[in-house]
Amino acid sequence: MLTEKRRKEMIKLVEKNKSVTLRELMERFQTSESTIRRDITILHSQGKLIKVFGGAVALEEQLKTADEAVATRAGVNQREKLMIARYAASIVKQDDFVYLDAGTTTGCMIDYLKEKNATYVTNGISHARHLSERGFQVFILGGELKSSTEAIVGSEALSCLEKYNFTLGFFGANGISTKAGFTTPDINEALIKRKAMEKTKRRYLLSDSQKFGIVSLVSFSPITNAVILTDYIPRESFKACDNIITIQ
Repeated sequence: MLTEKRRKEMIKLVEKNKSVTLRELMERFQTSESTIRRDITILHSQGKLIKVFGGAVALEEQLKTADEAVATRAGVNQREKLMIARYAASIVKQDDFVYLDAGTTTGCMIDYLKEKNATYVTNGISHARHLSERGFQVFILGGELKSSTEAIVGSEALSCLEKYNFTLGFFGANGISTKAGFTTPDINEALIKRKAMEKTKRRYLLSDSQKFGIVSLVSFSPITNAVILTDYIPRESFKACDNIITIQ
């Protein structure tokens, strides 16, 4: 089968089934894994489908209802997360008052942070411990601990945020949508993210490209409310956004 015909058939298959695995595509087209991976990468770059671990999914926005534990998310797209985190860490300058949102990509920033004359505030338990171990001045919000994401949430945390005015903030999200904005599955985490963004002058949203087109249950900000740092813009609908920085 000619390359262009195979790729057209792949698009039809993904659109019909909503998602396909590498193995399914290899068997369907009787070709090698490297060829299928190359096809998926090219179609992903053309905005025809979305490349995911082990296969591809259709372009329409996906509704994601469940949150994943930190341990599950930590190893996903690690190369992209580290690349984004390294760039984000370089933004922090002397005397910045920094909010660091709980999350795996924001957590990756800590190993790259160099500015000891900045002050850090976080709602992430592991973030606070790691910052302290590296000798940074850090404050942690008080409140209820959500064990699955290791994040502090609740009314007490919201009250803590009221007294702060951050010069700089780094945030995570479970999904990014042109219509729904930045989203997360948990209302309590969404409230913390929203309030922290309100209290931050310069806002950055750290996300690998696979979260584009995902809609989770609760919106906490429009996508225009922060500069998005990502490895790649996977869809045409996002390429018109002037607040996205791709890190290579």
